[in-house]
Amino acid sequence: MLELRKVVRRYGGKEVLKGISLRVKKGESLSIVGPNGSGKTTLLRVMALLDPPDEGEVECGVERGKITMVFQQPVFFNTTVYHNLAYGLKLRGYPEEEVRREVKRALSLVGMGGCEGRKAVELSGGEKQRIALARALVLKLDLLLLDELTSNLDPENSRMIEEVIEEMGKECTLVLATNHPFQAFRLSERMV
Repeated sequence: MLELRKVVRRYGGKEVLKGISLRVKKGESLSIVGPNGSGKTTLLRVMALLDPPDEGEVECGVERGKITMVFQQPVFFNTTVYHNLAYGLKLRGYPEEEVRREVKRALSLVGMGGCEGRKAVELSGGEKQRIALARALVLKLDLLLLDELTSNLDPENSRMIEEVIEEMGKECTLVLATNHPFQAFRLSERMV
């Protein structure tokens, strides 16, 4: 599904990724574990085809529109939760009735049912992470990349996010960056 061969990525002359080779199989749940500043986010950005490698190759057998990366600090439009979730579906030409149904389903799965009319930018940190996951859920992805989603959350919100991640891992290929080895062990089949 996704293969990196001898990938190098530099920022300002500093080599952040040094000859990374990695294969992710379809349907696999993989965790990338490492301390802050070790290049996990950079690796995810290369895997998501957001940043090209400076050297090496990325072979991706997934249509670009079926890949999404959820960032540690999600960004939202300054509008309602509903419009933030519906946007990607509308761009893909889904009929309004299906958009409403999918948004409602995704919000229910992340424990945020009934908040469609709230402003996304006014949500708490844990709520924003759940809405970011719901936004990915509605898109019916093949590859989902998650960047340290629970690092700034309290234990209760972390547990909720992990439950959603477990469910999402049953529906698509999942790559999770984390600095928590126990979280990686719980949520993935393989760790690197």
